[in-house]
Amino acid sequence: MADDEMNGVVLLDVWVSLFGQRCRIALAEKGVEYEYREENLANKSPLLLKSNPVHKKIPVLLHNGKPVCESHIIVQYVDEIWSDRAPLLPANPYARAQARFWVDFIDKKIYDCGSRLLKLEGEAQQEAKRELIEILKLLEGELGDKEYFGGETFGFVDISLIPFVSWFYSYETFAGFSIEAEVPKLVAWGNRCMERESVAKTLHDPHKVYEFVLSLKKKYGGK
Repeated sequence: MADDEMNGVVLLDVWVSLFGQRCRIALAEKGVEYEYREENLANKSPLLLKSNPVHKKIPVLLHNGKPVCESHIIVQYVDEIWSDRAPLLPANPYARAQARFWVDFIDKKIYDCGSRLLKLEGEAQQEAKRELIEILKLLEGELGDKEYFGGETFGFVDISLIPFVSWFYSYETFAGFSIEAEVPKLVAWGNRCMERESVAKTLHDPHKVYEFVLSLKKKYGGK
């Protein structure tokens, strides 16, 4: 590896990645300086393939030349390494366990369901829409009347969920519904999160994401 990869922090990522955005928000919240490297997933770099030989996916965080993979693991790693700065996970062991539960729920449910909604048509798409609404309602129930998922503190669950907000417009446009009408408290939470510099500088315009989705559908035949 080059000297700059052996020292400091490098993030291998793709601009539109929901999971990469988590890492960028976490690093920004901690005030960590790092080098961002945009990957071409159609022609993955030797560094990416070497750093994540198991999944060959982004994001990958290189810290002093050592790779850390999987976004939820990267966020926790960032929290532990830069522990002298405001924590991203709660100090209480039970609260930490609950936060990890909801991040696991987000990872297992929303991405897959949202992907199906964008790829499918007709009744299959409507079923994915109904499933997504149910998932979002469960998350809104967990949020309740709190400012953030962790209470007054922006943290792990917020960081894990907020990148999906920039995809809401695409979900709504393709499946013909209003997320705000279904989960107004969750949309209000997203707006609060967008007031944070770490989030505002990381998330992309929903219309730009929509154009990206359209280009993918055109490239792969729409289904």
